Amino acid sequence: MLRALEIHDMLIIDRLALGFQPGLNVLTGETGAGKSILLDSLGFVLGWRGRAELVRQGADQGEVMAEFDLPEGHAARAVLQDAGLPVDDTLILRRVNGRDGRKTAWVNDRRVSGEVLRALSDTLVELHGQHDDRGLLNPRGHRDMLDTYAGLAPQITRARASWSDLGRARKALYAAEARVAEVRQEEDYLRHAVAELDAIMPEAGEEASLDAARRTMQAAEKIKTDIARAGEALGMQGAEGQMSDAVRWLGGVAERAEGRLDAPLVAIERAMLELDAAQRGVEDALDALTFDPFALEQAEERLFAIRGLARKHNVLADDLGPFADDLRDRLALLDNSERGLADLQTAEQAALAAYHAAADALTAARTAAATALDAAMAAELAPLKMERAVFATVVTPGTAGPDGRDEVSFTVATNPGASPGPLNKIASGGELSRFLLALKVCLSQAGQGGVTMIFDEIDRGVGGATADAVGRRLAALAAGGQVLVVTHSPQVAALGAHHWRVEKLQTADATTSTVIPLDAEARVDEIARMLSGDQITDAARAAARALMPATG
Repeated sequence: MLRALEIHDMLIIDRLALGFQPGLNVLTGETGAGKSILLDSLGFVLGWRGRAELVRQGADQGEVMAEFDLPEGHAARAVLQDAGLPVDDTLILRRVNGRDGRKTAWVNDRRVSGEVLRALSDTLVELHGQHDDRGLLNPRGHRDMLDTYAGLAPQITRARASWSDLGRARKALYAAEARVAEVRQEEDYLRHAVAELDAIMPEAGEEASLDAARRTMQAAEKIKTDIARAGEALGMQGAEGQMSDAVRWLGGVAERAEGRLDAPLVAIERAMLELDAAQRGVEDALDALTFDPFALEQAEERLFAIRGLARKHNVLADDLGPFADDLRDRLALLDNSERGLADLQTAEQAALAAYHAAADALTAARTAAATALDAAMAAELAPLKMERAVFATVVTPGTAGPDGRDEVSFTVATNPGASPGPLNKIASGGELSRFLLALKVCLSQAGQGGVTMIFDEIDRGVGGATADAVGRRLAALAAGGQVLVVTHSPQVAALGAHHWRVEKLQTADATTSTVIPLDAEARVDEIARMLSGDQITDAARAAARALMPATG
């Protein structure tokens, strides 16, 4: 609910502070007094696009402040949270327009962009009038209005979930198809490469072990001769034989040497034990160096084959095994593609069927709601002297999306037999105003959600009983909420709960506009002026009192 509006140096307004109340708030005044400036200023602080030049002549900047109540659950609270702004029971918007055209905005003393202001305005204020392109006249919003009227939020939630499921299923299917197509293009390469790798089956570390074995076998021929010679030098024809001779010769004379040869004999025995170990080591080395020349050839062939595959596929030799596994996986994807794609296609078809079911349910619900809305509109149009007009909510097939497959448009035919068309193209000014009012009355049954409704001269072109019917519907809309109406109709003004008169003040130096709150007697005079003109007579006052409710 709009609580206060302060305007400084905007157009012909110097300083103005207004306090609004719940119920029907009425603004009246002569043409040109500045009523539209109030709406321009309110639209400015809400971020709406409007006049380019708003700053009052002679001022450096213009400023507008608007204060709103935000009860628990108000939609503006979610906008504030999404924008990272503090949330409170009171919302204060302030916007400044410099002489250079630069605009700066604050929400509860936090700097914000015009985009945030506009997002908030959608939850705070509805403007309805003959030139309203943000509300009821905008066909892009007709489906949402019908959905709200019918209370279709649960069905829409299901449709959106089905649409998301369908999107995920299609994404998975398309990705699999793309992968299969990519693999299919290189199928020949994959099968040849896997066959080559399978023929060799290289293992991690095998290249290093083959290289070491190859180098050992290549060196064996060169070192084997020397090792064999060393073995002979250590054997019976060499050191072993000589040491055996020495033991035999010393042993034969040891008894006559009075123990002097005992230690040398023990030492020689130890040396022969070590010599025996050396001989066994040399023999083992000779055995290890003894190989089949064909083994060297085989090792070299396998080593060169492994290194050749590594170069061919630009990977390390030790990575050939994992590389082969990856190629096999890609081939398996191709070989199993038909079954995998069939499963994904089945999932996609199931998701599509679920979406169609949800969308069909929405279409049926919208069609039924359209019939109910048309009947409600017929009942509202009769008291507004438009009983011959036909309002039709048209539900037609549209592009599939998260909210279903329907397009919704509000059409009218002002006379029986006439072709229906869009509201703003078929109805005249006065008819359009009444259509909009009747439509708002019907749609308001779905709840206002704390939105302040503003009607800008929506009663233009009507009078008498029709104007009275307009006023009563505006009052009904304001019950439990807040409606601001700019009007020239005394019948509408008489039904207001709160009344302000907009006046233009002219001096030799400047022209300014001001707004005056009216008490009970001042209201009588203002409504009498609206009835009779500048000359307010007692008869006009009596007629004004007759229009006003008994509590007025």
